[in-house]
Amino acid sequence: MIDVASLLRRRSEEILGIDISASAVKLVGLGGTAQRPILEYCAKDVLPEGVMVDGAVEQADELSQALRRLVKMSGAKTRNVAVALPASAVITKKITIPADLRDLDLEYQVESEAKQYIPFPIEDVSLDFFELGPSAAVPGSVDVLIAAARRERVEALQDLLEVAGLRPVVVDVRSYATCMALGRVIDLQAKTTPGTLSVLFKLGANSITMQVMRGQDLVYEREQSLGGAQLTQKIANYYGLSIAEAEARKCKGTLAHDYEGRILIPYVDNLVQELGRALQFFFNSTQYNKVNQVLLAGGGALLPGLALAVASQIQVPCTVVNPFEGMALGSKLDRTRIQQEAPAYLGACGLALRRLIK
Repeated sequence: MIDVASLLRRRSEEILGIDISASAVKLVGLGGTAQRPILEYCAKDVLPEGVMVDGAVEQADELSQALRRLVKMSGAKTRNVAVALPASAVITKKITIPADLRDLDLEYQVESEAKQYIPFPIEDVSLDFFELGPSAAVPGSVDVLIAAARRERVEALQDLLEVAGLRPVVVDVRSYATCMALGRVIDLQAKTTPGTLSVLFKLGANSITMQVMRGQDLVYEREQSLGGAQLTQKIANYYGLSIAEAEARKCKGTLAHDYEGRILIPYVDNLVQELGRALQFFFNSTQYNKVNQVLLAGGGALLPGLALAVASQIQVPCTVVNPFEGMALGSKLDRTRIQQEAPAYLGACGLALRRLIK
């Protein structure tokens, strides 16, 4: 079994959800209960270009320093953290096994089943499992989700966090963490039914992740190389700025008056076309032919006019996700900043929810 923590299970002690992306590290800390969560900590620290490349850590010292700054900035006292590996680094499989197995027999059965799906030696793997509940297809059995990652990948992440003075107690799968946060928001929507198809486009700096959920079950996921860094590069080229200065001015809204017409609108138009093509690819490759709603998250979701443009193109209601919807906010938090930046914290919020939601 995995010797760092649990890949999938709930933790009762206080933990901080830390999302490490190509452009920033983001932190969320939650208190309260699953029914009445409280946002206690929320912070972000921007990463210099080159720290993360194609999902891999290229400058470990820079990332460790950023993590130290992030926790200090948040004001949190605990050093227990939940982090995530990308879906590409984790093998997941749902299996069905007898419901009456004892703990040791259950672990043995899971490990035996896992060997069929893992293309490398089991001793090189960090393996965990989570019982999903009674099987609808096989009476007297339970469905179990297996998650396996290369041990060296998990240990490298553990070492990085420990150098930053942190204690990793949960290693999650990024897509499942996102679904955890999104599922909670969907559950708050009275109009949503178990069969509702919701499409999430998570717009990052270097990639767009598309996830389709039927109710709260993930049924489809796809990632493509397109993100906000391309817009930043266009700004830098057009105005003769460094990447860092272009990003700062984009976020602050201090670019010249011709920015909207020359750069932003053409970029948004192209982005909307790409999202439409991604959705059409989903229809062509699955049994589905329509969706009920489109949701946007990530830093790119904050682009002016994007949600309206997507709704117009796809002809489906489109909204920007606020993962903190329905949460009480701690008195020390900057409410204005959190409202403005909320869509960027979806992943970190999902990781923090591991403390509250099974």
